[in-house]
Amino acid sequence: MLPLHFHSKLTILMAVTQFYRKTRKNYATANNATTVMKQLMLRPTIKKVDVEAIKAEFAAKKA
Repeated sequence: MLPLHFHSKLTILMAVTQFYRKTRKNYATANNATTVMKQLMLRPTIKKVDVEAIKAEFAAKKA
């Protein structure tokens, strides 16, 4: 059986490794979300919309 002080050091080292892994995962999640947002913003906006034709279409449906 290992001495008591060795157990505590081993536990601390393992916990630090988990923190590093969790930190990497958190950074990756944030970077992936940022990338998705940037890709969505790259899509062009619809600029040429005939508003009057749409209004006339709705008016025709009401009548």
